[in-house]
Amino acid sequence: MIKRTLYFGNPAYLNLNNKQLVVRLPEVEKNKDLPERFKLEATASITIEDIGVVMLDHQQITITQGLMAALLDNNVAIITCDGSHMPAGLMLPLESHNIQHERFKNQLDSSVPLRKQLWQQTTIQKILNQAAVLSMQGKESQKMIYWAKRVRSGDPDNCEGKAALHYWSNVFPDSMYFSRDRDGDPPNNLLNYGYAILRAITARCLVGSGLLPTLGIHHSNKYNAYCLADDIMEPYRPYVDMIVLEIVKGGSEYTELNTELKRILLGIPATDVIIEGERSPLMIAMQRTSASLARCFEGTARKISYPEID
Repeated sequence: MIKRTLYFGNPAYLNLNNKQLVVRLPEVEKNKDLPERFKLEATASITIEDIGVVMLDHQQITITQGLMAALLDNNVAIITCDGSHMPAGLMLPLESHNIQHERFKNQLDSSVPLRKQLWQQTTIQKILNQAAVLSMQGKESQKMIYWAKRVRSGDPDNCEGKAALHYWSNVFPDSMYFSRDRDGDPPNNLLNYGYAILRAITARCLVGSGLLPTLGIHHSNKYNAYCLADDIMEPYRPYVDMIVLEIVKGGSEYTELNTELKRILLGIPATDVIIEGERSPLMIAMQRTSASLARCFEGTARKISYPEID
């Protein structure tokens, strides 16, 4: 069963009661003229076991320690947003797998050649998925196929970078003159938001598989706490790109991240993806991907299970 993604963008009191996340509204709680019965009916409850991601996007949200502990105990990713409503922090459980020590050891002991081979697989699938997105837009994609075929172990020729340059120069309508830059003009804001959600999903699934999201197979920035998540999410990025493309092509106003745009992007965990011929929601697929990576580290598998865009 796919876990629910909960978004809170207004003042709220969040607490735990009978293994349920309980939502209460401050404006209702503080109104002395309202009857107690109405206040009780104005609350909402969600079973903790049904939750996968919680996003807190308001400065006046109060969440209890008991609720946070229960969420983390059920491997829920808690995302906090800054004053500009962009994801700024991620909280994950320290223990979420019954053989976590063994999984950590396998990951730490993994050889450089293995990590390079895993990055080769990752890069190839990312480029192929980007090529598929270009084809869907009626754009030239043969160069992408060319670079995908030439990715060597560890990608020493930077085929990923060459493919990215071609991809971002062509994926959006020519009239937009789009340039991919985290701090650039819209729809970079939509991509940033979508990738932040995808990163949280990836980190959650890696932790659920008993892996260290900090120790990457390619990324190694000492200031980055989620290097492995940034590695493994790469072939999934084009799914976010497709959602953003649909928003842009639909003619919606996207210069500012409004509630409707956030609602669309928060649907990323439920996006349909295909792995090895089987269709499933992205969050479930990411669990398969992280589990296959753990098997690669322990030596029982040689390939990461990544999604393929038709």
